[in-house]
Amino acid sequence: MAEAKIGVIGGTGLYQLEGMSQVREVKVETPFGEPSDVIVLGEVEGVKVAFLPRHGKGHRISPTELPSKANIYALKSLGVERIVSVATVGSLRERLMPLDIVIPDQIIDRTRQRPSTFFGNGIVGHIAFAEPFCRVLSDVLYQSALKLEIRAHDGGTCIVMEGPQFSTRAESELYRSWGADVIYMTGLPEAKLAREAEICYATIAVVTDYDCWKETVETVSADMVVANLRRAMENVKKILRYAITCIPQQRDCVCANALKDAIITAPESIPEQVKKDLALLIGKYVK
Repeated sequence: MAEAKIGVIGGTGLYQLEGMSQVREVKVETPFGEPSDVIVLGEVEGVKVAFLPRHGKGHRISPTELPSKANIYALKSLGVERIVSVATVGSLRERLMPLDIVIPDQIIDRTRQRPSTFFGNGIVGHIAFAEPFCRVLSDVLYQSALKLEIRAHDGGTCIVMEGPQFSTRAESELYRSWGADVIYMTGLPEAKLAREAEICYATIAVVTDYDCWKETVETVSADMVVANLRRAMENVKKILRYAITCIPQQRDCVCANALKDAIITAPESIPEQVKKDLALLIGKYVK
């Protein structure tokens, strides 16, 4: 029986989900190690939700070190079908101002050191990833922001950089020339792994700064990010509380069947241990 169909991954500044009732913590073991922290299960306005602080309580895990495979697998094992990710981003566009909310629809991968797939070790799978964020879930988030009269932007292209250092000015200008709108360090491999796990994934991106391309403002620093984030986080919490109650029960998006026809390896060629480790993800396709 599913513990919760909706999961929230909290980024910098969001380490707990306020307003939850019937709260309890669960420690989940996965074939890929431990998740970032215990997962908090509870209800928001009567809706069952699983909350996971991405960086762990106390913000102790860097973007490169995040156990993303364990995080996504753990949420899947609890019955989660939709994940709302909360992230802090730097703006690459004048119109996307600090404290604005962006609901992105595209992503560019500039990470270099992160395992980004559940496949390998004897099994090959190729998912479609042309639309990296679930359109249905993203629409719910954007419409919720509009309903609450919170300044938000529908769509946008994200750069996901390795970090933990911020960009050079040359890099920032390069990403602007590519047409990117915001930049951050945590959207991948989460989005790819969620799609492989057939989980809908969307992001509430909180603009905290102008990265470093805008020379007329102060260069981005950790202090600036945290200060702006504290001001914006109340809006994020409002969007989450409202949106969670608006998410449709049934899924008719591509996310729900992303692995259909994606697994190339013949079932008899897949190592038994791999079948066992990935049974939660591939069980309905591979016996």
